[in-house]
Amino acid sequence: MRLFPLCLAGVLLMPFSLLAEEEAPPTVTLKRLSMDTAVAIAKGAVDACSKQGIQIGVTVVDRDGTVQVVLRDTIAAPITVSISRQKAFTAANFNAATSQLGSRADTPIGRVDGLVMSAGGVPIQAGGQLLGGVGVSGAPSGKTDEECAQAGIDAVIDDLEMAM
Repeated sequence: MRLFPLCLAGVLLMPFSLLAEEEAPPTVTLKRLSMDTAVAIAKGAVDACSKQGIQIGVTVVDRDGTVQVVLRDTIAAPITVSISRQKAFTAANFNAATSQLGSRADTPIGRVDGLVMSAGGVPIQAGGQLLGGVGVSGAPSGKTDEECAQAGIDAVIDDLEMAM
């Protein structure tokens, strides 16, 4: 006899749980970097390293890791393009600075083609949302690569935050 009230309560509450599921939107809206903003980030990174006399390659990717902009300073080594792309891809896909991922480099995840888990990749975030990643290669240290990548983001962060 005690099961009847519990069953009745479950039946009566079922429409509310279905209603909550039906209220979920069928699509989501994502913010994306404009081409001009991606170029400004890349240029900001190149300029930051140039001030230190360092020639770099820089890549800006969208939140999915798809390349938006690639810049290579005049005498930066050609390999900086490939490495910067992989750092940007890794930062965007892990939503973390690549300098924080070093402990994962010797795991199966760290051996996935296309990932670079050394310093120089930084996620681009504004308003609590991941917008993309920027990767820099060519400085004498990954720490400097990362500083230049962050300088590129810093060049536009106020505009990004205002837009969010």
